[in-house]
Amino acid sequence: MKAVADAGPAMLHAKAPSAATGATKPMTHCSLCWHHDAVSYPISATSTPRRPCKAMSPHVHTLARHFLSLAIVFSFASTAFADQGFTLAHHELSGGVHALLGPSGARSYQNHGLNANFGIIDTAEGAVLIDSGASQQGARLLEAEASRLTAKPVRWVINTGAQDHRWLGNDYFRNRGAEVIAHTLTAATQQRNAHAQLDSLRPVLKERLDDTEPVTANRLLEGAHTTLNLGGRQIEVHYFADAHFPGDVVVWLPEERILFAGDHVYVDRLLGILPQSNAETWLSAFEALMALGPDRIVPGHGSVSDLARAQADTGDYLAFIVNGVKPLAEDMVGVDAAVAQLGDAPQFARLANYEELHRGNVSQAYLRLEAAQ
Repeated sequence: MKAVADAGPAMLHAKAPSAATGATKPMTHCSLCWHHDAVSYPISATSTPRRPCKAMSPHVHTLARHFLSLAIVFSFASTAFADQGFTLAHHELSGGVHALLGPSGARSYQNHGLNANFGIIDTAEGAVLIDSGASQQGARLLEAEASRLTAKPVRWVINTGAQDHRWLGNDYFRNRGAEVIAHTLTAATQQRNAHAQLDSLRPVLKERLDDTEPVTANRLLEGAHTTLNLGGRQIEVHYFADAHFPGDVVVWLPEERILFAGDHVYVDRLLGILPQSNAETWLSAFEALMALGPDRIVPGHGSVSDLARAQADTGDYLAFIVNGVKPLAEDMVGVDAAVAQLGDAPQFARLANYEELHRGNVSQAYLRLEAAQ
């Protein structure tokens, strides 16, 4: 990427003969048609546009820039998805409201670390993207999907959390002129975890992590509830309590009654309780989002669901953990005793990753609750 950026100005300031004297003068190329007084130049991979020419009206240039941008994105999308054999499952939830569902397994080179769910909301003024991906390349894939589904650029990005695939694509979208929106608590957690997340992703994504910079939002929200009007759409951001990560939020569309729940909700697979997770407040946050009464829930991981499915796969499990672990932590029985007592939960064995995660979840929840005594 650096080599491309450095090569552009050299091409822009090439000299061309003057028609009158045969002397040379700097050539200024159009950023869209690459028109010059006497010559039209093709766009090359190392060319950097300077300014629009006078051969086209400002209105035509604006339209041309829009469609050229979309054409480049579509070209990238077709190459990336076809060559790498990776796709995000698409569900249209309502008019102009889309869910993109990633695989339920672990991060991998093939899936670009996009093993999570994302959202796209079409508006009159551009697309809203919910969560920006785990890398610059992942961000481009999400942008391509947004362009394919809406035929509009991404104007806004909302981060629902601090896990890597929720925000490490922010830099890409900010450089493209999008406004990135996050809660102050979310951004603070992102900053604390940035370098550890990049170190963890590097052996997985390899060169696909190149040029990824940990950049937080340029619009920060405060408080428990903010109503946004983005391109004529009413969109609410709610912070209920810390959940999978401190500062996790949900995105609520009250008119459509659609909830993008981020990592508050896991469906089809078992949720993971990390050292930074707080199972007790996570349960409280889950109960609060359920009180919104959504018709459709896009979980952070898993299939689009309703209240009953979210309750069965997330709410019931969190209640089992908290109600089982808390009295043991209060009695300080020790983590080994807690795992021995609660480590078998066959009612949740139907969920993917149960064998890998459940006992560790009990352990992490116990350690946090014991430390609070």
